Amino acid sequence: QVQLVESGGGLVQVGGSLRLACAASGRSFSSSAMGWFRQAPGKEREFVAAISWSGGTTYYADSVKGRFAISRDNAKNTVYLQMNSLKPEDTAVYFCAFRFGVRASTRADEYDYWGQGTQVTVSS
Repeated sequence: QVQLVESGGGLVQVGGSLRLACAASGRSFSSSAMGWFRQAPGKEREFVAAISWSGGTTYYADSVKGRFAISRDNAKNTVYLQMNSLKPEDTAVYFCAFRFGVRASTRADEYDYWGQGTQVTVSS
């Protein structure tokens, strides 16, 4: 069993920054890939970023490339999402996800555990 707890969401103005964190329980974190997804009201959940077990491979959605950065600290069982130059369209609930296996994935159906989500609101 793996539990994921996100933190760091909130209200920010356009152009601002936030750093999300996702703390994972369990001993398999360091050998597992992690991802961030988001869901805006009335929309389907969409991929944001993913990172392999070592941090050596990362993927980003085109909409966030160059503005967001995913990283991980395996000693702290934590994955981060640094979000810069935020836009109103980044407003959503952000979820972290855990995947057994070392390879990162952009597909939500390949993740095994999900956090409860943290709200990010970007005001214009």
